[in-house]
Amino acid sequence: MACIRGITTPVPYITAAHDPTGISMLIRGIADCPHKRVIDRSVLCELLHPDKVKEAAGLGCSVAHAIVPAGESTLPHVLERSVELYYILDGEGEMHIGNEQAHVREGQIVYIPPGARQFIRNIGTGDLVFLCIVSPRWQAEDERLVS
Repeated sequence: MACIRGITTPVPYITAAHDPTGISMLIRGIADCPHKRVIDRSVLCELLHPDKVKEAAGLGCSVAHAIVPAGESTLPHVLERSVELYYILDGEGEMHIGNEQAHVREGQIVYIPPGARQFIRNIGTGDLVFLCIVSPRWQAEDERLVS
């Protein structure tokens, strides 16, 4: 299901058969993976992860759809070896990286370097929704909560 400003619509999972050139298409939507609370307390579904979606096995990153509900924050955490990008799809937040903080909103992207203490706080009235791109792919042993 895709949720766009409170409207929920089905988004199909489609893979096209290999064509003669050997190229295939992969389309996934948030209906293809359940959202769940994760270690940093965001509500997340892994759209494309090379270890979990066989058609994405060669992908050098992972992509997740994340939600921070109104009035909530993620917990401070670190990805030791991975770069993380947040592309804000909807809402507004306050991004904290190391000792810096900045207002973020729809249409902006945030670069988070490896080893940086980070969290994001939803400062809007609705959900803060973003894509989380991790390179190399997200791995549980790379992430840890910090104070």
